[in-house]
Amino acid sequence: MSIGALFATGAGTGLLAGATTCAALHTGLLAGVTREARHPVRPVASFLGAKLASHTALGAALGLLGDAVRPGPSLRSVLLLVSALVLAFFALDLLGVPLRRRRRSSCGCDAACAACGDAAHGAHEGRLRRLVRGRGAAVMGAATVLVPCGLTLSAELLAVGSGSALAGAVVMAAFVLGTAPLSGLLGLGAGLMRGRLGRVLGTALLVVAVWTALGGLRLGGWLPEQTAAAAIDPRYVATGADGVQVVTVHATDRGYRPALLGARAGVPTVLVVRTAGTTGCTRAFEIPKLRVERLLPETGEVRVDLGTRAAGRLRFVCSAGHYPGSITFQKEPAR
Repeated sequence: MSIGALFATGAGTGLLAGATTCAALHTGLLAGVTREARHPVRPVASFLGAKLASHTALGAALGLLGDAVRPGPSLRSVLLLVSALVLAFFALDLLGVPLRRRRRSSCGCDAACAACGDAAHGAHEGRLRRLVRGRGAAVMGAATVLVPCGLTLSAELLAVGSGSALAGAVVMAAFVLGTAPLSGLLGLGAGLMRGRLGRVLGTALLVVAVWTALGGLRLGGWLPEQTAAAAIDPRYVATGADGVQVVTVHATDRGYRPALLGARAGVPTVLVVRTAGTTGCTRAFEIPKLRVERLLPETGEVRVDLGTRAAGRLRFVCSAGHYPGSITFQKEPAR
């Protein structure tokens, strides 16, 4: 793929992410860095500039070194949980929930204050509140590289397959540029929100924090799984003349269909994942146990050789952890 085509693909993915998954994950951070800024343009610009720099550097590394520098599912699940905690912090802050109790002196002031007065109180703001000012916006923008959404992971897989530092950097830079217009507007809007609007945003961010945490837990395999065995459905499981079992799953924008499948254990098996105009994070398909990661085409199919599986459950999930599924391999009953 040419540099121009890579740029166009990365930018297009970024435009979609800016309106969906990246918006959900990063609006909380933008709200935090702009909430008390008199002029929100500067912290938003610092946030987006640092995000562009960190993602471009990652793209160059992915293009040069490939999967060797890409974190595995377990590490990414932890990063998603950290992201959820950060989002929850800013959500509670917007809702006016006190996040830190201060000791009071006999005069009623904070115990840390040497004297009364607004100036003394202002000198003892919380550490995180000071962080998000000044350089904090740039720090948080750069840190977004550690908490990717599903479409960011799709762009990363494209950078991995590009085969060069330049091509990988172009993909990730174009991706961030694609997310920038809507992200910037969200950041400016979050900075201007006060009162009731701020509470609405805080409530929405709290929901996003829970949603992000569930994705991290699901990606890491730390949520309870459905234990009921799925029946072997001949519409999705077939065995050819060569004895190879073919399991077919359809990846849609809202999940994998069917999400629960049954298959025969002890026979060579190939998984076929099909798409038809799919643009969601389900395109970034993973089988964590086998460390299989595939970027699915918008329309087409990808074949994954599963080998000969013993009886048991094999999980698959999108790279953001939001859409899970599994294949239950079953022993054939004795005849």
